[in-house]
Amino acid sequence: MLPESRSPSPRTKRLRRAEREAEEKPREREPEKNHGRASDRATHREKDSDRMLPESRSPSPRTKRLRRADQEAVEKSREREPEKNHGRASDRAAHKDSDRVMQIEKGERKSGKDLKDNGSYKSRNGRSASPSERQHRSRHRSRSPVAADSRAHSEVTNLTRDELRNGEDDSLSKMKEAEEALEAKNKDKPSFELSGKLAAETNRVRGITLLFNEPPDARKPDIRWRLYVFKGGEVLNEPLYVHRQSCYLFGRERRVADIPTDHPSCSKQHAVLQYRQVEKDKPDGTSSKQVRPYVMDLGSTNGTFINENRIEPERYYELLEKDTLKFGNSSREYVLLHENSA
Repeated sequence: MLPESRSPSPRTKRLRRAEREAEEKPREREPEKNHGRASDRATHREKDSDRMLPESRSPSPRTKRLRRADQEAVEKSREREPEKNHGRASDRAAHKDSDRVMQIEKGERKSGKDLKDNGSYKSRNGRSASPSERQHRSRHRSRSPVAADSRAHSEVTNLTRDELRNGEDDSLSKMKEAEEALEAKNKDKPSFELSGKLAAETNRVRGITLLFNEPPDARKPDIRWRLYVFKGGEVLNEPLYVHRQSCYLFGRERRVADIPTDHPSCSKQHAVLQYRQVEKDKPDGTSSKQVRPYVMDLGSTNGTFINENRIEPERYYELLEKDTLKFGNSSREYVLLHENSA
């Protein structure tokens, strides 16, 4: 059997209340103590930090200069970076837009070839452009980015042209070197052609080397040509018959001369009369081969004259009927005629 519940006495009530109050008071005091300890620690730390920190002093001039130099270096590096990026971008744009720039240049060239009318260029609208308008246009073109790109492209093309020219010069020099090497090889090979001495020996007559060789077209004449010698308007002796061989040599060297010229102003081998087979046009338009007389000066000192006109040395001149020949300062005249001359 449970005992019956009795209400506590006033004394026990007071004791229990006192115990409860005694338990609540230490609980309230503990957070206050903890808060006080934390604030004390913070104040101690602030004091310590104030003690540890040095007093703020103004920087020395050297440190100021160093800081200023560092700032300038940083600013310069920042300025250079956009310039580099801009240069790379412009190069890429120049390479990518090469076709477009070429088209623009062609258009500018076409526009620059406008006709001149009264000293002024006509504009696209058909009106003459004033000097102020031209100046304005030139300024506008210089400011446009397309013009800048075209300039950059023109510089690139000039560089490429210079490189191509250098390449062409290199190729030409290589070709010349190859040609020189071939010539050197050919020189090393044996030559079976006539040397100068052997050719001179074959062109010797009575121990004297002739100053000329007959050409391949040398022929004997079909017409009986004659030379009539005049001195002071009078005929000397009989005419000289010059149709029996293909050439006749004039000069003072009687051992080789066919027609001697004894005047002291004449050279030993002065001139040669040579007959050559050449093609001549007929009046009907056809051509035929004929043997015609020619004269050549052999580099004489005082020259050879045809009809009082001096001829160039070592060159053939065709002679016609009734032409007059003179050699040096001799007064003798040789007139060319043939048997049917009137």
